[in-house]
Amino acid sequence: QVQLVESGGGLVQAGGSLRLSCAASGGTLSTYAVGWVRQAPGKEREFVAAIRWSAGTTYYADYVKGRFTISRDNAKNTVDLQMNNLKLEDTAVYYCAARAWYVSYNTADYNIWGQGTQVTVSS
Repeated sequence: QVQLVESGGGLVQAGGSLRLSCAASGGTLSTYAVGWVRQAPGKEREFVAAIRWSAGTTYYADYVKGRFTISRDNAKNTVDLQMNNLKLEDTAVYYCAARAWYVSYNTADYNIWGQGTQVTVSS
């Protein structure tokens, strides 16, 4: 069973950038879709971005499109999320999540989760 571990969170000023990384162990991600999901205090988890590993196809929520970029590294078995022009409303715990083959915008469809990493954007 694949396990996921996130890294790269932290505190950043509005307008700044952070890069999150999701490292997989226990297997290859080649048959998975890997996504980033976030949860702000008092809110539901929401889809941020995802990539279908086999095809490299990427998907984004409208509220991050043009600011966030998801990418994969085949050699390292990692998925990164480059976050630029961060806004206060991007503050949340960011989770890496995976499911077999196909991307879903429904966070409940993902069955493998990392522990999460905190991203805090300050004014």
